[in-house]
Amino acid sequence: MRRPTLLAATVIAAALAATAGVALSQDKTMSFFVTSVGSGKGADLGGLKGADAHCASLAEAAGVTGKTWHAYLSSSTEDVRDRIGKGPWFNAKGEKIADDVASLHSDANGISKKTALTEKGETINGRGDTPNRHDMLTGSKPDGTRIADQTCGDWTMSGAEGVAMMGHHDRTGLDDSAAAKSWNSSHASRGGCSQEALKGTGGDGLFYCFAAE
Repeated sequence: MRRPTLLAATVIAAALAATAGVALSQDKTMSFFVTSVGSGKGADLGGLKGADAHCASLAEAAGVTGKTWHAYLSSSTEDVRDRIGKGPWFNAKGEKIADDVASLHSDANGISKKTALTEKGETINGRGDTPNRHDMLTGSKPDGTRIADQTCGDWTMSGAEGVAMMGHHDRTGLDDSAAAKSWNSSHASRGGCSQEALKGTGGDGLFYCFAAE
């Protein structure tokens, strides 16, 4: 009577192991990327909803479905650290970016020019490249909390007015200061929120996207 029981237990264990293996491989599907293109209207992204929709559209075009995407953008009333899920997050090549919100906002995160890939798995030009596109819109402090007056009108402005805080995806700036190396809070835009203003400091209206679920 024991043999069938042992056989059943073995089959169940094997099935569980297989399921765990699949789950682990699925967990490494892309859950973080830099937008390959922006809105084309500077920091006017259609608000947070428009930015989130842009993330989802790019991810789906790249073949990644079934995830809820949120742009890494704070607003005047919302901290981005509270809207991107719990992690972990992986880039298009399955490389881990961070385990959780705390590690993402610490020196332990894996964001660099080599890992901050687009949804297509491509690198983005950084400092020293032509054109430089390393400025990422965030509206955030290093800890992922909001800078209420540096969100280009909650991501609805594209003219000479307004300011947006940005980070450097390549962790490189004019010097070796913490701000210059910050991926999410390096410096504010200059000359407004237009596409031209963002390009003027080394940007292109790009931003980070995270799978919240």
